Amino acid sequence: MAKERVLVVDDEEGVRNSLRNILKDESYTVEVAESGERCLEMVRSAPYHAVFLDVWLPGRDGLSILEEVLSQPLPPRVIMISGHADVPLAHRAGRLGAFDFIEKPLSLEKVALTLRNAVADRKKDERILQLREQLQESVTLIGDSRPIRELRQQIEVTAPTNGRVLIYGENGTGKELVARAIHALSARRNEPFVEMNCAAIPEDLIESELFGHVRGAFTGASDSKPGRFVLADGGTLFLDEIADMSMRTQAKVLRVLQEQAFEPVGGSTLRVDVRVIAATNKDLKTEIAAGRFREDLYFRLNVVPLRVPPLRERPEDVPPLARHFVEQFSRAYGRIKSLAPEALPALQSYRWPGNVRELKNVIERLVILTVADVIGMDDVRRMMGAEAEPVDDLLRGFATLREGRENFERQFIQKRLQEAGGNVVRAAELLGLERSNLYRKMRALGIRGGGDS
Repeated sequence: MAKERVLVVDDEEGVRNSLRNILKDESYTVEVAESGERCLEMVRSAPYHAVFLDVWLPGRDGLSILEEVLSQPLPPRVIMISGHADVPLAHRAGRLGAFDFIEKPLSLEKVALTLRNAVADRKKDERILQLREQLQESVTLIGDSRPIRELRQQIEVTAPTNGRVLIYGENGTGKELVARAIHALSARRNEPFVEMNCAAIPEDLIESELFGHVRGAFTGASDSKPGRFVLADGGTLFLDEIADMSMRTQAKVLRVLQEQAFEPVGGSTLRVDVRVIAATNKDLKTEIAAGRFREDLYFRLNVVPLRVPPLRERPEDVPPLARHFVEQFSRAYGRIKSLAPEALPALQSYRWPGNVRELKNVIERLVILTVADVIGMDDVRRMMGAEAEPVDDLLRGFATLREGRENFERQFIQKRLQEAGGNVVRAAELLGLERSNLYRKMRALGIRGGGDS
């Protein structure tokens, strides 16, 4: 049976039954009402794709009912029906918002065709609403921790200006989400938002991607191609992983920022109006000192610096994020799932080296693989292993405080070494220890491996 729901409103039982039988044969879900008042009750309590509404009804007439039906959120398409050929009446119904006007006796072909068009039109509105919700969702920073509240405030202050923004943050923290939020709150929100990951494009192609090329500019350039700066003209260009851009390309980007002009490969000068937002997971001052990033470009980009905090600095945001992702993937996969309250502490206790992206991936796996409707503590622990073990389980089996402390320190240091790829210097930074102190700890706890490279 099709999901399209249709309501037939007519005071004549014969008309109601005839339309119900015709539409059921067409695989619609059909309900009926004998009065305008009953029609309004039903429309307010359940969604319909279309309503066949008689003009002449006892009590309130169909046209007054039409206005109230169309005042509902995401209203159904209303097809007026009447036993009297009345052109002025049909025009009035159209002005009030009726989708169509059909005269009795009803033609099967006319009814079927009109209803198909009405349902298709209603589904178009559903899709537009869905896309708007997805757009809103794609620029929403979820969480109420102090770091996220401060970041939201910085975005709200920065977005209405044309100031360039440099977003700092580890991989997976949501730097692109911040860039999209800035664009959505800016005066450029109705213009394009164009993104480019500088680390994902080979060096020999990045200039063509940024600035475009004209036909015949190089071997294989059979057609002209606009670059990202042209595509973003009037809007926002988001350059992700800006530190991975070569020095040569950095020089050309610097010129665009200075002059808002550039030459496509093989072409003549073009002028654009683009707001540039850049992002990086690296320390640009370190990159400048190492000769890998231009200091003048850094100062051009770093007008408004924003830092996206890693998830481990805001564990209180893990529950709302987790619930959001459960709802998102439940809709996507048609599986209604929820998180048990006792599962949340396990998610909060994990440090999330992959940040929000890692949490999202874990929740997606849980929604897919959990058989029950409720995702519990055991499901989380199976998915995440020892990282999600509650404190009681971690302490079980140790007779003294010293044994428990040493076990915790051993696991903690081993985890940081793993995150640092075995690099002791980097692990010491993550642990907040001097390298020599970390070496002593490793020897005392029997931890092998690690290097400085």
